[in-house]
Amino acid sequence: MQTIVLTGCAGFIGSHLSEKLLAEGNRVIGIDNFDPFYDRQIKERNLSTSIGHQNFRFIEVDLADFDALSSNLKEETIDTIVHLAGKAGVRPSIEDPQGYIRANITATQNILDVMKDKGIKKLAFASSSSVYGNTRETPFHEGQDVSNPISPYAFTKKACELINYTYHSLYDLDIINLRFFTVFGPRQRPDLAIHKFTGLILNGKEVPMFGDGSTSRDYTYYEDTVAGIRGAINYLNSNEKVYEIINLGNNQPVKLSEMIAAIEKACGVKANIKQLPMQPGDVDITFANIEKAKKLLGYNPQYSFEEGVKNFVDWYRQINQ
Repeated sequence: MQTIVLTGCAGFIGSHLSEKLLAEGNRVIGIDNFDPFYDRQIKERNLSTSIGHQNFRFIEVDLADFDALSSNLKEETIDTIVHLAGKAGVRPSIEDPQGYIRANITATQNILDVMKDKGIKKLAFASSSSVYGNTRETPFHEGQDVSNPISPYAFTKKACELINYTYHSLYDLDIINLRFFTVFGPRQRPDLAIHKFTGLILNGKEVPMFGDGSTSRDYTYYEDTVAGIRGAINYLNSNEKVYEIINLGNNQPVKLSEMIAAIEKACGVKANIKQLPMQPGDVDITFANIEKAKKLLGYNPQYSFEEGVKNFVDWYRQINQ
């Protein structure tokens, strides 16, 4: 049994990962600050299964508060940290860059300092496909230059990868940066397109389509992402001198127009589309090369986009009955 610290445990991906780790017999120390980006009740519902488990300890703390974080973990013996917490969202980061610097960069710095102080050697970090910006070379591979982020959210994630490398180099920490590509499925954040569009379509409201519908995203079903994180934990614990950047995507971009069509089909309702200009900070395409994840982590996505959308719509209807 491993003891794993999981930050962002009440979020979309974190709550699913927590349940998976507990089911496998691990002890999970879950950390979340219930950031008001969306309703606390949603996060408490996400956490409801883990919170009753005998091997789960929950800590409500702001990761940007080093003293509070350190004191809460003082008595714990920890094998691995999975750091998923952070402020998400490209567009909101343009309005509040300082908030993103605090919640993403300062928080990650504090996690690394706790690791250094306590002798914790293993970290899996949630980075983002946003770091690739509007690079023209597709599919995106981990060796590409990502020096041109086009949103504060993206630059905070790139900055965290750089801090992680510095601590790997200075203190022999084993770190994998996982670049997530548009994760979706049950419990997805309410501000994200599939969740938002499903509600609008089912309620007969206008669906805002930014651009001409040709922008595309490499949508990745949450179970595949969770499997990739599990693979990263296994790799970290089987190897030393590790510093890696690894894409976790689906290698199959879906156009915005195709995404709307898939939701229409799953809902059995036609969308009322309102076309709008492209939004600042949005990229044209995300498209993951996943060969490295396959080779190192045994990563192999199992879910088609259409299957994932159907599962999401079924869940959405269930919680909104």
